[in-house]
Amino acid sequence: MLRTGILSVVACLLATGLSQGQEFPKPGPEHKELQEMVGTWETVMEINGQKSKGTAVYKSICGGMFVASDFDGEFFGQKFTGHGIDGYDQNKKEFVSVWVDSMTSSPMELRGKYEDKVLVMTGEAAGPDGSMQKVKTTTTMKDKDHMTFKFHMVDGGDQPMFTIEYSRKK
Repeated sequence: MLRTGILSVVACLLATGLSQGQEFPKPGPEHKELQEMVGTWETVMEINGQKSKGTAVYKSICGGMFVASDFDGEFFGQKFTGHGIDGYDQNKKEFVSVWVDSMTSSPMELRGKYEDKVLVMTGEAAGPDGSMQKVKTTTTMKDKDHMTFKFHMVDGGDQPMFTIEYSRKK
């Protein structure tokens, strides 16, 4: 199956002419904004007044076109792991994100804009009953060593669900 996927990508590249001297896209200023997240972070998640600690590691991947994140912590007293891929779609001119974690079998896909050190993204995520619900996230870069992530459910209004405070590990 992996071989079929690789062959499909190669066939697409050949069909688009990239193999005939055209260059691959290069990271732009939007990708550089995401690169500010690269590093190891200590986290404090707050949900319903309860706080829990965790760790997040962000790595630059694919030549700086994307940032991959690995999150480890606790959620409602249970071990929680999550993995994300964040990037910028140069064709659609918007930021993109895919998130998977140990609490659901449905990936969350988000798209959005980055302005004034705030990344606002919207998409759909599986709710507690498995139905897809509209969500919004905001990631605010306070400075190079601190950022805040907020997750909201937006079906039926804008309802904050949880906040994660990030402090860069030194």
